Amino acid sequence: MEFTLIIGEETESKNLKEGLTIKDVLLEMDIPVETVVVKKEGKIVIEEEIINEGEVVEIIKVIYGG
Repeated sequence: MEFTLIIGEETESKNLKEGLTIKDVLLEMDIPVETVVVKKEGKIVIEEEIINEGEVVEIIKVIYGG
C-alpha cells in the first residue's frame, strides 16, 4: 500500500502503514508541525488525519519571520 507525497517540486511514493497520520509523516521527516500546512486530496487537513491508500498528501512549508 502506498500514497503520494508532494513537498515543493518533489513528488514521491511512500509506503503506507495502517493508521499512519499526517503527524507521523511529519515526525518521520523531522518537519515541525507548526511550520507547514498539509493538504490531502486537495483539502487542508489537521495533523491527526489518517492517510489512506492511493491518496495524495502535499506538505506546504509556511514562510514566516520579520
